[in-house]
Amino acid sequence: MTLPPVAMPYAVGVGLALLIALFLRSARFDRDRAVYPVILIVTASYYVLFAVLGGSLHALTIETVVVLGFAVAAVAGFAVNSWWIVAGLAGHGVFDLVHGRLIANPGVPSWWPAFCLSFDVGLSAWLAVVLIRGKRLPGHS
Repeated sequence: MTLPPVAMPYAVGVGLALLIALFLRSARFDRDRAVYPVILIVTASYYVLFAVLGGSLHALTIETVVVLGFAVAAVAGFAVNSWWIVAGLAGHGVFDLVHGRLIANPGVPSWWPAFCLSFDVGLSAWLAVVLIRGKRLPGHS
């Protein structure tokens, strides 16, 4: 079976989100309430890496500020309520959708926004289902 090239980043993003979520669950890493906030911060920080790869100080500055916003959501999710992490991951997916119209970052691969959008939304949906099913993350209500 061959996927059309345009569908590949979406399929891989959703598939990888599911595989990582299942791995976290089976290895019991998701018992540590820091795991999903860390994933949110790392995911958001890739645009900073792309700014470095593209050699754009302007993009680096803007992307760093954006990462700080997602880090705040991650800290709120860690300290207050896990739904902040769900919102942060979903929000980063929306950000992926509009990133190219807001920030000129020459280092971003053409396929990245589609991949990252589907990964973020996939992991956000997984975490939302976990929370709705009553499988709270440690230390949260």
